[in-house]
Amino acid sequence: MGLYEDTLVLPAEEDEFEEFAEMSSFNHGYTQTRLIVLLDKIGTYTPVPELSLDVKGIDLSKFDLRTKEEIKPDIALYPKRGRSQPRDILRMKEMPLLAVEILSPKQGTYDILEKFKLYFELGIASCWLVDPALCTVTVYASTSDWETFSSNEVVDEQIGIRVPLGAIFD
Repeated sequence: MGLYEDTLVLPAEEDEFEEFAEMSSFNHGYTQTRLIVLLDKIGTYTPVPELSLDVKGIDLSKFDLRTKEEIKPDIALYPKRGRSQPRDILRMKEMPLLAVEILSPKQGTYDILEKFKLYFELGIASCWLVDPALCTVTVYASTSDWETFSSNEVVDEQIGIRVPLGAIFD
């Protein structure tokens, strides 16, 4: 074990501290990795973790969000595409088909549902709320139209995806 392996250094700035407080956990990261692999194996999509979406022109004050400038789903799912060459993209103007949010231990569903309101306003077709603690995936076609899956497979009719639930959480 390294000298500083069990040392935790807190950020100095308040904004950095809020981001730190919502950071991932082992189960969050594990679930995110499993989902990325499963979605990539479908072959017709490109899953991208932690991609900043361009929200310029959107009045963010309509949403009860901590962010003022950008929004990052845990996973953004796009139609199949390759790397951006010759320049990288720092804030994606093209919205994904699907935004996936994975519940972290210190995060509440209210915060995620506020993000979903914004995602739908941005034109994203579907949102998933993944709960590693309960091993469930709730698929939202809108903030008032959703279905929770706790066995067999996750079915997203909006974008035509079926994923075995056990493969996400096993």
